[in-house]
Amino acid sequence: MTTTLPDTESGTPLTPAKPPATPDLDAAALVARLRATFASGKTRSLDWRRAQLKAMRKMLTERESEIQEALRADLGKPRLEAYATEIGFTINEIDHATRRLRRWARAKRASTPLSTKPARARVVPEPLGVVLVIGPWNYPLQLALAPMIGAMAAGNTVVLKPSEVAPRTSNALAHFLPEYLDPDAVAVVEGAVAETKALLAERFDHIFYTGNSRVARVVMEAASRHLTPVTLELGGKSPAIVDDSADLEVAARRIAWGKFLNAGQTCIAPDYVLVARDKEDRFVELVRRAVFDFYGNEPRKSDDYARIVDDNHFKRLTGLLASGDAVVGGDHDKATRYISPTVLRHVATDSAVMQEEIFGPILPVIPVDGIDDAIAFVNGRDKPLALYVFSKDAAVTDRVLDGTSSGGACVNATLFQVAAPDLPFGGVGESGIGAYHGRASFDVFSHLKPVLKKANKPDLDLAYPPYTEKKERLVRRFL
Repeated sequence: MTTTLPDTESGTPLTPAKPPATPDLDAAALVARLRATFASGKTRSLDWRRAQLKAMRKMLTERESEIQEALRADLGKPRLEAYATEIGFTINEIDHATRRLRRWARAKRASTPLSTKPARARVVPEPLGVVLVIGPWNYPLQLALAPMIGAMAAGNTVVLKPSEVAPRTSNALAHFLPEYLDPDAVAVVEGAVAETKALLAERFDHIFYTGNSRVARVVMEAASRHLTPVTLELGGKSPAIVDDSADLEVAARRIAWGKFLNAGQTCIAPDYVLVARDKEDRFVELVRRAVFDFYGNEPRKSDDYARIVDDNHFKRLTGLLASGDAVVGGDHDKATRYISPTVLRHVATDSAVMQEEIFGPILPVIPVDGIDDAIAFVNGRDKPLALYVFSKDAAVTDRVLDGTSSGGACVNATLFQVAAPDLPFGGVGESGIGAYHGRASFDVFSHLKPVLKKANKPDLDLAYPPYTEKKERLVRRFL
């Protein structure tokens, strides 16, 4: 089914494009071409790297309106939300990398033990080669380009595979990137399963995948055939813990914002809330008030509320509504893929909505009997990508952070931990392998090569045979 979404600026209806595909894809030839570019040495130049980053920034500013239109067509993204979470976010990552590139690429001195002296040691970052970036559909611009920033800053050539589930944005990337970036070093492959399989059959020097754990296992299996390292940015059920001491009104607003941004289709969105049993009623009422403040009495009429990406996800999400009582929202419309901001109560912990990542605007609220109960609840499940704790008590916050494990954490807010480029972003366990953003992005696409240089003299015979008792005494003394 083709869904029409209004562009609130122009009034012109936008329809998602047909699923894209790169015609006559020859994955082997494509990778060989990029590998030849890398072998030429051109990508090792800091000037080349900086030029590519600046060209990407230019693309984002000059093509902003077309990108906004694509994001609106794919996900119904409000203009401000699309800029803040996609375009502006990516520009900030580019600026951060551009300013620090020379420092990141510089060799760093390392100490040498007495046994190696006289010698000098250093760690030299060097690019890996040809990398594959497989992007997701929920933030189809940001989560495609942010890894590329690190890959190009580190001096690699890149194959980008955007998500076919966000076809308009995929089309935009396929059209604009070769226009602005070096086409001998950057390639975009559109398509679905067939094209992804064709790419994964080739040997890359690193594969960066953002998406779900089921596909991540396929990616990891394919990478293992070539012993290719992978970064897997996945998801999971990220909890929000609301302590007795929390400012309940602030917690409700910030959780509602983090949950219903992009209609809940955010990998680090609060997936469920654990709140003190005697505060549950008040918390739910405050979330209801926040939803009204954000989107009005009828969120379906709000220009600031996104839509579900496609019919399959709509069907899956509406099926989850039966897992509890919808005390806020609960209404939906298949024709426009609308699901209202929804809060569920009386949710069984073994229900469908608590067994899988929701990835939509449905927020289960689970009452608990104190902070220890909340910590035990979190630890009884897979490690999440994000964890949120709301409390005025520093001791409680420390107990939660020390007593749980998550990819990242945020105190008294949601989502903002990804906005600090010096904080690595990544998962742990089922929520992912590896991290990126800022310096971490540069490092993940680099080999940190250790180099030790010894002087020719003196050339002591201590380490050479024959091994005498005197040599052994000296070795034992100084090693």
